[in-house]
Amino acid sequence: MAITQLDSNVALIVIDLQEGIVPLPPKENADLAIKHSVELINAFHAKAQPVVLVNVAGGAPGRTSLPHSGGALPNNWATLIDALPRQESDIIITKNNWGAFINTDLHEQLQARQVSQIVVVGIATSMGVESTARQGYELGYNVVLIEDAMTDKSLVNHKNSVECIFPMLGEIGSTQELLTLLN
Repeated sequence: MAITQLDSNVALIVIDLQEGIVPLPPKENADLAIKHSVELINAFHAKAQPVVLVNVAGGAPGRTSLPHSGGALPNNWATLIDALPRQESDIIITKNNWGAFINTDLHEQLQARQVSQIVVVGIATSMGVESTARQGYELGYNVVLIEDAMTDKSLVNHKNSVECIFPMLGEIGSTQELLTLLN
C-alpha cells in the first residue's frame, strides 16, 4: 500500500476529533491518531492547502438493530479537541451522520477551491472515516487514507476497513509517507 501521488489541490479532512469521540477508542491508539493528525494539519497549513475539521453533533434518524444510547449528550460532546491547530481559513463542518459529505456543504466548498483529492484521517475508522472516504470516492475525488492517523474503538473493524474496504476507495499510506510527498 502506498500513495502514488498528490494532486496540486489536495485537502485534509479530519474526522470527529472531538471531546465526545476521542475517549472511545483505546487511549494509546487515540493519542497516536491525534498526534499524526496534528502533524498533518500543520503540514497542510504550511503548504496553504485546505484543512477541513469535522465534528458530529447528532445521528441519522433511521432505526437500527442496535439501540440508540438515548439521553442528552454532555455539553462539550461535539467540541473539537484543543490539540487541533486551527487557522481562520480552515473549513469547519458539523454533520449529523457518519459521513462528512451528506447534508453538508463540504463538496461545494471543496469544489470552489478546485480540490480534486482528499486525505481522510480521524476517528472512527469504520464509521466516520470510512463513510467520508466512500462518499468522497463516489463524488469523484482521489482519496488517500492515512492508516496511522486514524483509529476505531474496535480494532477488528479498523483492520477490516484498512485491509478490505479502503483499497477499493483510494490509496493507503502513513503520516511519514504523506509528509514526504507534501515536501
